[in-house]
Amino acid sequence: MDPSWIVVAGAALVPLGLVAVYLRARRRRAAPLAARPAAPPVDRLRQGLLATRRRLAAELEAALRRGVTEPEGALEELEEALVAADVGVRTSAELVARVRARIGGADIREALREEMEAVLGVGAEPTPSTRPWVVLVTGVNGVGKTTTIGKLAARHRAAGRSVLLVAGDTFRAAAIDQLAVWAARTGAELVRQAPGANPSAVVFDGIKSALARGIDVVLVDTAGRLHTRTNLMDELCKVQRVIARELPGAPHETLLVLDATTGQNAIAQARTFTAALGVTGIILTKLDGTARGGVAIAIREQAGIPIRYVGVGEGTEDLRPFDAHQFVLALLEPDVPAAARAQFA
Repeated sequence: MDPSWIVVAGAALVPLGLVAVYLRARRRRAAPLAARPAAPPVDRLRQGLLATRRRLAAELEAALRRGVTEPEGALEELEEALVAADVGVRTSAELVARVRARIGGADIREALREEMEAVLGVGAEPTPSTRPWVVLVTGVNGVGKTTTIGKLAARHRAAGRSVLLVAGDTFRAAAIDQLAVWAARTGAELVRQAPGANPSAVVFDGIKSALARGIDVVLVDTAGRLHTRTNLMDELCKVQRVIARELPGAPHETLLVLDATTGQNAIAQARTFTAALGVTGIILTKLDGTARGGVAIAIREQAGIPIRYVGVGEGTEDLRPFDAHQFVLALLEPDVPAAARAQFA
C-alpha cells in the first residue's frame, strides 16, 4: 500500500476529529447550564420599600424584643417607629391602639400587620366597564404624572385595549412632547394642540375623537396644579365639567398622583383635590426613592381614598396595582432569603 495514501487519509480525518471534540466540549458546558434553575424574579415592591423597611426595622425589632417583658413600653417604641416612617402621628396612634386591644391574642408584629391591612383596605385596579372609559389624571407639578399616564397606557395596551391619550397639560410643551413619545411607544392614539391652547378645548376634542374612533380607554393629562391656588383648581374643575357634558357619567375615574417623598404634605394634597374633584383613587409614586413609604397608610386612613397603583421604579412594569397584603409584607417583614420569606405570605 502506498504510504502517501495513508498520510492523506490521516490528514483528512484530523479536522473531523477536532469537530467532534469541539461538539463534545460544548455539550459538557451546556449541560450544567440547562440544569441550572432559573433565577427568581426580583421582588420590585420589596426593593422599592427597602429604605422605609430599614428605617422601621431597627426600632421595630427593639420594640418586639422588649414586648416580651414590657408590652406597654414596646408599644410606645412601636408608635415612635411608625411616626418615623411617616405613618403620621394620628394614624400611628390609631394603629397602636388597635394593636394594644389585641395584644393578648397575637404577637405584636402579626397584630400590626393585620391592622395595617385593615386600614389600607382593598384598592383593586379599575377595570373598564364601558366604552370609552375616561380617566382624568391630576396632581401637582413634579409628581411624575405624565410618565404615570404613559405607564397606564402601556398596561391597557398590554390588556388588548385601544387607548387615546389627551394632552391636556398645554402649559408645558415638554409634557405634550413626552406624551407623544409614550403614544408612539405604546401604540396609543394622541390628541394634542399647540402649547398654550385652552385645556378644555383639547379635552373636548379628545372626547369627540374617542367616540368617533370607538376607543376603549381615554387617559386625560392635566397641568400640574398647586392645591393651594384656587383659580388653578377652578380651571381643573372646568375640564372635568367638559368631560361630563360630552360624555355623561364620565370621567369614570379621577386619579390623583402623589409623590411619596413629600410625606405628610401628600395628605393635604389628597384632601384638597378630593374636595374639588371627587378623587376616586390614588397613584403613589417614587416609593423607591424615600424612607417615607408609611405615608401610604396615613393617606388611606386620613383621606379615605383607595390606593389604586404604586410606583416603585422607572420601568413600565414598576407601576403596579396596589395590593395591601403584599405592601404590608414588604414594609414589615425582615430581609431574609425568598424561600424563608414565603412562610409569611
